[in-house]
Amino acid sequence: MTKNLILLGLPGAGKGTQAEKIVADYPMVHISTGDIFRANLRDNTPLGEKARAYMDAGNLVPDEITNAMVADRLTKEDVVENGFMLDGYPRNEDQAKFLDQFLAERNEAVSATLYFKVADDVLVQRLLGRGRADDTKEVIAHRLEVNKKANLPLVDYYEKHKVLHTIDGEGDLDTIYSAVKTVLNGLN
Repeated sequence: MTKNLILLGLPGAGKGTQAEKIVADYPMVHISTGDIFRANLRDNTPLGEKARAYMDAGNLVPDEITNAMVADRLTKEDVVENGFMLDGYPRNEDQAKFLDQFLAERNEAVSATLYFKVADDVLVQRLLGRGRADDTKEVIAHRLEVNKKANLPLVDYYEKHKVLHTIDGEGDLDTIYSAVKTVLNGLN
C-alpha cells in the first residue's frame, strides 16, 4: 500500500532536510506546493494563468485554485503508484478537508502527518544562521507568529483524525530521522 504523508512544522523546523532523507529511503513523491505553482506558471496552464492574476495583483491565490493544482498533481502516475509527501499543503483546515474528501473519493487517505516540533528560540537561531539579509529577529518572530496561526489548527485537525505524529525536531539529524523512520515503518 502506498504511503501518503503530510509534513508540518514552522520555518526552520527541518521539514526540507527530513523530506530529502525520506524520499531517499521510501518511494513516495515529494510534492512542494511551491514547485506545483512554479510548474503551472511556467507551463502557462489554465490554473497557472488564474493563479498569476492573483499573484500579479499582490493577492493570495484562493484555496480553490491551490486545491485544484494539488489535486491535479496527485492524479499523476508517479504519485498514484508511489504515494506522496506533501510539504506546504494543506495550509489551512479548509484545504485539509478538501484533501481528505479528494482522497476519500479515490479510496485513499492521509497515512500520517509528521509535525516537527521545535521551540521558538531554536527556530530563531536556525533561521538567523541561514544568513539571509532580510532575516532579522523581528522579521523572523513575525514570520513564526503568522505560521503558527496557520500550522497549529492543522496540528489539532490531524490529531483529531488520529494521523498526527509529533517528532522532536531539536535533536541531531540522524536522531530526528530515526524517529521519522519509526513512524513510517509502523504504517500499513
